[in-house]
Amino acid sequence: MSKIIVIGGHGHVARLLTPILVSRGDTVTSIIRNPDQAAELESLGAKPVVADVEKLTIDSFGDVIQGHDAVVWSAGAGGGNPSRTSAIDRDAAIYSMQAAKIQGVSRYVMVSYSGSYINHGVDEHNDFFTYAQSKAIADAVLRNSGLDYTIVGPGALTHEPGTGLVSPADAHGSVPRADVAAFVAAVLHDPTSIGQTYRFTSGDTAIADFVKSGGTH
Repeated sequence: MSKIIVIGGHGHVARLLTPILVSRGDTVTSIIRNPDQAAELESLGAKPVVADVEKLTIDSFGDVIQGHDAVVWSAGAGGGNPSRTSAIDRDAAIYSMQAAKIQGVSRYVMVSYSGSYINHGVDEHNDFFTYAQSKAIADAVLRNSGLDYTIVGPGALTHEPGTGLVSPADAHGSVPRADVAAFVAAVLHDPTSIGQTYRFTSGDTAIADFVKSGGTH
């Protein structure tokens, strides 16, 4: 059993992930911004903690992360506001990494996206640029953090039922959120995923086998 803190606990992927973790005996702390979401998270078996990640400092991130065995970053600004996207998807994510390092919580799983390369190629005048830039920077910092990291980079997300099957990401591929949640659960308990970046869409390989095959940097 592990104590896992999920930052961005009310997101679609996080809400699918939580019952998977709880069912296998893990203890889940879910960080949420809106206290009205607490009851739903409790019904999924998580312990909700209300905190606005956009306002947390390294020290206050440390207060909520301490005592856990692993961090899952599943928070995001949701696009639309460049300054908020930078504050959450880049700055807050990096603060959480620094806090985890200080607190000695070495296991860190980042929910990213398949295009999070430094040379992501998104034009700076494109509305998607700030998100692409923020995720690329956050992932690069995580790789250099000294944490036992895994980066989970799915393609376009859908609400289709999960299949449990994935393949290396292609430019136009998509993947159900349920399979992303299953992928995060798989890497958390598979030490061979440490230090790996996985970029994937729906495919024909079982998630557990894809994880063990190594990352797709």
